[in-house]
Amino acid sequence: MTLIEEIKSFIGERTGKRIAIVGIGSPIRGDDAVGLYVLDLLKNMKLGDTLLLRTETVPESYTGKLRDFNPTHVILVDAANFRGKPGEVRVISTNSISGARLSTHNLPLNLYADYVRSSICPNLILIGIQGVNIDLGEELTPEVENGAKNLANLFIEILGNELY
Repeated sequence: MTLIEEIKSFIGERTGKRIAIVGIGSPIRGDDAVGLYVLDLLKNMKLGDTLLLRTETVPESYTGKLRDFNPTHVILVDAANFRGKPGEVRVISTNSISGARLSTHNLPLNLYADYVRSSICPNLILIGIQGVNIDLGEELTPEVENGAKNLANLFIEILGNELY
């Protein structure tokens, strides 16, 4: 199944869905900022009933905003190390990251995902973009930037046609 097919299958019929896209990462650590960059690419797009939540390294601090939005589906976007090609984008099972850190955030994503699923929205996926360099003060590498643009374009294709 292709990435767009996986995301479409996750969301299902778009009508009546409230989608929260949560960008995770450190804005000062190179490719770790890719989740934030995806949201930056989407911020001026018309995506229907979609919340773009830029959480940086502390997604757990934004659970109130997420709860207030009352999403039907939550999509986490973060840098990942799944030994893919630089900039490759994949849906990652949060069960496979038990106790691991994909990024520089404080709380392991599997714990955050479990909390969101159990208390806010049971429909949650993690989309990871294979990073290269998370050194302090670095910019996104070109491959990772391209991966982010590809993912943003998929979101626009999937979410951008409702009511506009």
